[in-house]
Amino acid sequence: MSLFPSFAAATKLMQPHFEQALHKLSCVTAIVSDGFLSWTLESANKFGIPRLSFFGTNNYTGAVGHQVYLNRLLSGPKSDDDLITVTGFPWIKITRNDYDEPLNQRVPSGPHLDFIMETGITTANSYGLISNSFYELEPLFVDYLNRDPKPKVWCVGPLCLADPPPKVDPGANQPKWMEWLDQKLAQECSVLYVAFGSQAEISRQQLEAIAKGLEESEVNFLWVVRKNDEETSVVMKDLEERVGERGMVVREWVEQMEILKHGSVKGFVSHCGWNSVLESICWKVPILAWPMMAEQHLNARMVVEEIKVGLRVETCDGSVRGFVKPDGLKKMVKELMEGENGKEVRKKVEEIGEGAKKAMAEGGSSWRTLNELIEELQRVRNSNGVIIN
Repeated sequence: MSLFPSFAAATKLMQPHFEQALHKLSCVTAIVSDGFLSWTLESANKFGIPRLSFFGTNNYTGAVGHQVYLNRLLSGPKSDDDLITVTGFPWIKITRNDYDEPLNQRVPSGPHLDFIMETGITTANSYGLISNSFYELEPLFVDYLNRDPKPKVWCVGPLCLADPPPKVDPGANQPKWMEWLDQKLAQECSVLYVAFGSQAEISRQQLEAIAKGLEESEVNFLWVVRKNDEETSVVMKDLEERVGERGMVVREWVEQMEILKHGSVKGFVSHCGWNSVLESICWKVPILAWPMMAEQHLNARMVVEEIKVGLRVETCDGSVRGFVKPDGLKKMVKELMEGENGKEVRKKVEEIGEGAKKAMAEGGSSWRTLNELIEELQRVRNSNGVIIN
C-alpha cells in the first residue's frame, strides 16, 4: 500500500492518450473515474464533461472521516486506543488506531497526506460521487454527505448483485473447494469461511494462532490464504493434517460469492474490505470482523456497531490492532456460529440482505437512483451542448 500514491501518480502519464480518446468519441455524456485518479478532473473540465468519482467504500466512513478531519479529532487523545466521540455522531466511538498513517499521526504530513488531500479536493470539485451502497443501509450518512449540493452521492449498489448469475456447465469439473462444500451440505454441517483479502500481510505467529484457534473451535472451516510461500505452506499443511476432513485450506483464487451463497456457509471471518462486507450481506452470512488495514477498521465498526450484522474478534490487549490469540479466536468463532449473539446478527443480516436485493430490483432505491442519474446527466449534456468531435 505504501507504493499506491506513486502508482496513482504514474497513471497521469495516460492523460494525453485518454484525452485523445475523448476527442475521437462522438459524444461523451460523463466520465466515471476511479476517485484516486485525480487528473481525470482536469481532463473532464477541459472537455466540459461532468466527472463522477467512484470509490469502493461506504458512506459511513466518508461521513465519519469528514467529521474527524473538520474537528481534528485524532490530534487529542494521549493513547492510540483511547475512545474518541465523533462530532455530529455522538454514539460513534473511534480510536486513532482505526486509521492508518499518515492520518493517525498527531500532525499528519508527507507525500501520502498530499495524495489524500488532492484526492479529497478533486472529489469535492467533481459533479458527483457514485457509491457502491444502497440508501436503506446507511440513510443517515448518505443524507449527511448530501447536505451540500455537490458532489452529490448516488447510491447504486450493491454492485455484486448487478451481474446475472454465471451459467454453470453441469458437465464441467467443479473446484475441489466446491466439492468439499457440497459434501458438508449433504452432511448438514455448517461451515465457517475464512479470508483476509489479497493485500494484508499476516505474520507467521498470527497464522499459527489462527490455525490453532480454528482447530480448537471444532467448527468446519474453509480458509483461503493469499500466499503460498514455504512458511505459510508449513503452517497450513500441519493444520490440515490435524483437523482432517473438518477443515480445508485453499491456496488459489476462488469465486468468493460462490462460497458465500453456498448453503453450507454460515459465517465469514473477514478483513472487512467493503466488497467482502457487501457480498456477505447480500448472501445473508454474518461476519466475524478482523480488519487489517486502510478503511477496514471503520468498516468493521459499521458492521458490528452500526448495522449489527457481525461480531468482532477478541484481541489480547483490547486494541483494534492487537494480536489475536487462539483462545480469543475460538471464543468468537463459537459465538458467531452457535451463540446467542451469533443468532442476533444472523437475524439482522438476513433482514438487511433482503433490503439489498430489493434496492437493486426494478423500482428499488438503487435502480431508481441510477435512472435519475442517467436522466440528470442527459439534461446536463443537452443544456450544455457537450459534443466532442
